[in-house]
Amino acid sequence: MAAPMCRYFKLSSKSNSLKLISSDSLRSFNQFKNLHTFKICAKSSSLFPKASRSRVHFQQVRHFNKKHDGVIKATLFNRVKVLGKNLVRSCFHPGATSALTSEISAPKENVKGWTIVKKMFTYIWPKDKPEIRKRVVVSVGLLISAKLLSIEVPFLFKYTVDYLNSHTGMALNLETAPATIITVATALIIGYGMARAGASLFNELRNAVFAKVAHDSIRRVAKSVFLHLHNLDLSFHLSRQTGALSKAIDRGTRGINFVLSALVFNIVPTAFEVVLVSSILYYKCGGKFALVTLGCIGSYALYTLAITQWRTHFRVAMNKAENEAGNKAVDSLINYETVKYFNNELYEAEQYDKALAKYEAASLKTTTSLAMLNFGQNAIFSAALTAIMVMASHGIIDGTMTVGDLVMVNGLIFQLSLPLNFLGSVYREVRQSLIDMQTMFAILSVKTPTQVASRAPLIKISPKEAEVIFENVSFEYVKGQTILQDLSFTVPAGKKIALVGGSGSGKSTIVRLMYKFFEPQKGKIYIGGKEINEMDINSLRKAIAIVPQDAVLFHNTIFYNLHYGDFSRPVDDVYEAARMAELHDSIQKWPYKYETPVGERGLKLSGGEKQRVAIARAILKNSPILVFDEATSALDSITEEKILAALQRASEGRTSICIAHRLSTVMNADEIFVLDKGQVAEHGTHSNLITNPNSLYYKLWQKQHQTPLLENSQKHPK
Repeated sequence: MAAPMCRYFKLSSKSNSLKLISSDSLRSFNQFKNLHTFKICAKSSSLFPKASRSRVHFQQVRHFNKKHDGVIKATLFNRVKVLGKNLVRSCFHPGATSALTSEISAPKENVKGWTIVKKMFTYIWPKDKPEIRKRVVVSVGLLISAKLLSIEVPFLFKYTVDYLNSHTGMALNLETAPATIITVATALIIGYGMARAGASLFNELRNAVFAKVAHDSIRRVAKSVFLHLHNLDLSFHLSRQTGALSKAIDRGTRGINFVLSALVFNIVPTAFEVVLVSSILYYKCGGKFALVTLGCIGSYALYTLAITQWRTHFRVAMNKAENEAGNKAVDSLINYETVKYFNNELYEAEQYDKALAKYEAASLKTTTSLAMLNFGQNAIFSAALTAIMVMASHGIIDGTMTVGDLVMVNGLIFQLSLPLNFLGSVYREVRQSLIDMQTMFAILSVKTPTQVASRAPLIKISPKEAEVIFENVSFEYVKGQTILQDLSFTVPAGKKIALVGGSGSGKSTIVRLMYKFFEPQKGKIYIGGKEINEMDINSLRKAIAIVPQDAVLFHNTIFYNLHYGDFSRPVDDVYEAARMAELHDSIQKWPYKYETPVGERGLKLSGGEKQRVAIARAILKNSPILVFDEATSALDSITEEKILAALQRASEGRTSICIAHRLSTVMNADEIFVLDKGQVAEHGTHSNLITNPNSLYYKLWQKQHQTPLLENSQKHPK
């Protein structure tokens, strides 16, 4: 069968088509990696669309894929919207190289605001924290007291003015007023000042008492989201970007405090104050005053709601642009060395600047629309205030109202203007905060397929029980691309087995399924005689210690990273694990020994040192099942020999599974399983498999141990 020919196409957004990439362009990795690129393979060039060999339109691609069975695959390398679906490459496993459309359980950005509000009330009124509920009750009491004192202020001012006017017969002429008038007026003025001060005092006390409620809620929400993120399966994290998640959580937690304070101390109290002021104006001044007041409030609220709703999409765009900028910055800094290798500092800066430009444009729209909102609110309020003062002035001329009534009306309206103005900004900020909190609460709503029943029993697997059984297991990262197919094998307790095979044969996938990062589409997995879906997931993971191929360390000291294997173990055990991993002597030569920082992701350590840290962690965890995923791939031959001896000692009496590329490292395994196309092609000991020249194991061994230079030197001795 002839080898398929492949062509690469890049997306042309202007012409809605795929343009053929020249071979010269493909040689430039920097250019190629940033293209929205397709790789389309066919058995012969005749199977490509004949309308144009250099440009393939989307309609032709659909027709091409449907009509010709010669198409082998079309792989999308970067994220782009094509053929009506948002295709995302979610897993970079060798056997999962195609685009994924729907398997990833990503949060939906459409959690309703009312749902968020109801969820927030469970945090400010927790059933398990009576002291928090008491603080809420005290805060509400202080709030009501502050509002009542605030309403008294205009009345005290009115009584002062009317009393002075009624006893002098003229405008305020205190020089001819009797001493009693001065005394009463002074008392009213002092009462006026005390009412204002009292209202302010109660407001400040309310804020102080409620601060504990707000911060406790923020802390518990942030912890819930953080823990939930760790409980989500691997597919979620492969499909999300860390920069976007951190930005979303940061904005969400900032919005919690404002939303809580706004709902409890602004929206409901302002509604109460509006009703109270309107009722007072109706009974004291007449229906027209109350009608103008309600009309002002209604117009103000409608205008605020309409403009804020219009401004919402500006805020959404601003958040999206901020996420993109954050993602770009984090991704670029994490790949610092790669940027240096290809001299792309200027390119990265330009890409980051483009993201910032989008944020700047969205932020400017948000700011200018805010100016429009503020001016309209002030215009509506000023018109209503003017109308009420004109009516009050006519009342004074007609003799139906006093100067004190005018002062009182003015005071009440201005008293109402403060929360009303704040209500506008509160609604605006609440809307923005709810948008900011959407992603955070959407994450909490994500269901993971690896969640187990809460009644799953806690179990402890001993080394004697640590048997691993795969029974007809089939698994696909992407529908239609099988990684494991009816895979069955057994690892007896206390035995050492090896998994070998080519890239994409499913070796690492087996470990991921054991650890319940994913669930198989078919078949069952048993550990310790129990089906893993019926086990408590924490019990399951405590029973397995894994040494990954790529060890990523925390930005902390070497001791912290070693101790991370089991924080309950004493310090001496940490040192012993480091010795077994052939790391202790190296650490002793470092400037700060075990307190030496390793840098972000362990960048200050060599590849071999990081791998030895991973080995020491697994030793410290002391699990009955040990899994080594290319555990010595980054080590030199001398160190590898020492560590293999140490691993042999550490795995004595335990079930161990070694995934290896170098077959020489698993020669002493009790049984070797050779994987091919997701199945066990053959199994046996090294001595059994190597004696069969037709076996796949024999062929792999021969490829790794070819010595042409040695053979040539023997043929032509000096």
